[in-house]
Amino acid sequence: MPHSQLVGLSRQIALERQLDVVANNIANLNTTGFKAESSVFSEFLSPSARDNTFASADARVHFVFDRTAYRNLAQGQIQRTGNPLDVAIDGDGFLAVQTAGGERYTRNGALQINSAGELVTTDGIKVAGENGPIVFQATDRNVSISADGRITVIEGLNTTETLRGRLKLVSFAQPQRLQNEGSNLFSAPTGVAAQPTTTSRVIQGAIEGSNVNGVIEMTRMVEINRTYSMIAALMQTQDDQHKGAIDKLAEVPN
Repeated sequence: MPHSQLVGLSRQIALERQLDVVANNIANLNTTGFKAESSVFSEFLSPSARDNTFASADARVHFVFDRTAYRNLAQGQIQRTGNPLDVAIDGDGFLAVQTAGGERYTRNGALQINSAGELVTTDGIKVAGENGPIVFQATDRNVSISADGRITVIEGLNTTETLRGRLKLVSFAQPQRLQNEGSNLFSAPTGVAAQPTTTSRVIQGAIEGSNVNGVIEMTRMVEINRTYSMIAALMQTQDDQHKGAIDKLAEVPN
């Protein structure tokens, strides 16, 4: 296959991946605490065939390499809900939750209480407290969550507050290394340790919206589709030229 076709194909493969990332951003436009992603590409230089008898040095061929996706960790807009169990994190921290696979981290603070009285996410995942799961009693009322994550209630007929636990808020020195596990959850790979956050605060009765900019993402989608079509047209033109050249070389003079 000619180099021009290979270069075009490498770019189309990268564009396909980029379209997947943009489509995922758009799909999560209204997902609580979602962080948008952007594709990262690099240039891969490959030498052409080598031969000591060539008159000039080898030309280097430039391919497109789909390297990774960069996560935009900018804070989304804080949206007031009035639900006392909803929390938004103001800062770079994450809520720790306990899954079957171990501790995971999220910015989705839309919380609720399950049938066992445990504080959980909307997906039913237990929210981690600094001293274990946070459990409420059936008679608890007037739930209050302070800026540092302490959860207090008025129990039964009492008039004084009772502490039910404290949200486990963590941050990371290298948050870009967190691995996306879907369902708005992140895991920390080997070498990335969660540490207590000192710069984040909790806002009760609010959630953090997605930081996806819908207008920008739609513009990117249009741009990707146009670029893909242009490359396809160029590759078709190159293919037609090669076919024409082969046909002419194959003509036998009378």
